[in-house]
Amino acid sequence: MTVQFKAKGNRGEIWLYDQIGEDFWSGGGITDKQFQKELTSLGNVSEISLRINSPGGDVFQGFAIFNMLARHPAKVVVDVDALAASIASIIAMAGDEIRMAKNAMMMIHNPQGMAFGDSNEMDRVKALLDQIKGSLVDTYVDRTGQKAEQLANWMDEETWFTAEAAVERGFADAVTRETKVAAFAPPHAFRNMPAAFRDRMRATATPVLDLRRSLIEEQARRLST
Repeated sequence: MTVQFKAKGNRGEIWLYDQIGEDFWSGGGITDKQFQKELTSLGNVSEISLRINSPGGDVFQGFAIFNMLARHPAKVVVDVDALAASIASIIAMAGDEIRMAKNAMMMIHNPQGMAFGDSNEMDRVKALLDQIKGSLVDTYVDRTGQKAEQLANWMDEETWFTAEAAVERGFADAVTRETKVAAFAPPHAFRNMPAAFRDRMRATATPVLDLRRSLIEEQARRLST
C-alpha cells in the first residue's frame, strides 16, 4: 500500500507515496475523495506528519488535498522523503513546517493538458492552463515569498531543486538526513530530471513500475493489432 493514514494518540501520520488522482494503468493513486475520508478518520489530532514521495498528478485533486490540509486545525509537518514533483510540491506547501531529506528533490513546472478539436478548443485549453498556472504561482508566492515572475520562469524551465536549494528559495524550512526510499516516478516522466537523480531512480525502481510498464506495453500491442 503506497498511501497510509494512521492515528497515534493526538498525532496523525500520512504517507503519500503515490500519484495524485487515480492511476489509469494500475488502479493506484490517491483521489481527493479518498484523502478526505482518510483525513477525517484520523480524528481530532493536533499534529499531522505528512511524508511525501510523489511525482504529482491531477492538479485539481491536488489543490483539493492542499486546501484540506491548509484548513485543518492540526499543525502539519511535511517531510519530503524523496520527491515532491508537480502538484505534489503544491501539497507540500500546506505544511506549517516543511523538511526535505538531503537527497530529496522538489520540482515545479507548468501545468499540462491535452486538447482535441478546432482552434477555438485549443484557445480554450490554453486559457485554462494559463489560469491554473496563475493559481499555482500564487500558492508558491504565499509560501516562499519569491516574486511571481521568478516563479513563473522556474515553472517554464521545469526547475528541480535540491533540498538545500529549496530551503534557500523558501520552498522548505530545513534539510534532514538522507533517506533510502524506493523511487516512484519513472525516470522518463520529466524532461529536465537531473541525471544523478534519474540514475538513483533507475537503481531503486519498484515492482509497481514494472507492472505499469507491462500494462503500457500490453495496451500498445492491442492498439497495433
